[in-house]
Amino acid sequence: MAKSKRKVRKGNLAFFILSLILIVLLSYVSYNNFSKLDRYKISKEDKNKYNNLNKEYKELTKTNKKIKNELNELKDMDKKIVTVKDDVFKLASKVEKKIQDKESDAKIAYLTFDDGPYYMTDSVLKVLKDKQVKATFFTIGAGKERCFDKKSVSCMETYKRIYDSGNTIANHTYSHSIFNGLYANVNNFMEQVIKQENLIKEKTGYTTNIIRFPGGSVTAGRLKDGIVEKLRERGYGWVDWTAEDGDGRDLESKEQAWRLLKNDLNDNIEVILMHDYNDITFSILPEVIDYLESNGYILLPLFYESVMVNK
Repeated sequence: MAKSKRKVRKGNLAFFILSLILIVLLSYVSYNNFSKLDRYKISKEDKNKYNNLNKEYKELTKTNKKIKNELNELKDMDKKIVTVKDDVFKLASKVEKKIQDKESDAKIAYLTFDDGPYYMTDSVLKVLKDKQVKATFFTIGAGKERCFDKKSVSCMETYKRIYDSGNTIANHTYSHSIFNGLYANVNNFMEQVIKQENLIKEKTGYTTNIIRFPGGSVTAGRLKDGIVEKLRERGYGWVDWTAEDGDGRDLESKEQAWRLLKNDLNDNIEVILMHDYNDITFSILPEVIDYLESNGYILLPLFYESVMVNK
């Protein structure tokens, strides 16, 4: 009996030891796992940061979507503007032909500005916008890194503003160097045309097909026919003018500019030559627009199909 009791005690002791070891092991595993959980537990502060970031992300996504929609609407608007301009030009072309055939008493005037862009061009654009009319700007490229009338400012970005405001931007050769090789030969002239065409395209995304000879087509002399042929091959039409306020010369006063301009206005379709650097022209421009409109003229920007564009 004594031996049997001793065996039972030994068995109980073994069981106790095994149980103790098991409890220790379980405690260790549990502790270790809880430690791991503690290690990855997100604090309240971090949770708030996460929620705020998530909220900002959602707002950013929403804003981005809105911007994309607005950009798409702007693209559609550009298409609508082009469509409207095309419709206006088609109608203007029909009216021009009726005027020429004496079938209509309508009047059309094309305001044109040569040799820019200048620093003053932006002020001219503002007048046109305020008066709700469009014009045509025959541009050059030489020296436009510094505005002729304000050397501390570049005029290169003005090309885009002319185009974006719905006015016609046209070619006046890159250099306008009448007395320095422009009219030496046909190739010289066309090189300057192409150089300016590329500049306009670079600054606006638009390829113009209207040009004015520096000094007028008469300045080309014996080269004119050869130049015109090359211009046609490149899809260009060319424009002179029928009236001017004389600002390409030395004007003494507003009165002189008015007198010259009014004396020239004799036709139902007029192409008026001015320069967007001249103080006198700028000072009378609002009145010129009012005068033309009060005398029945519709003011339009030039377009390739116009009868005033020689093709």
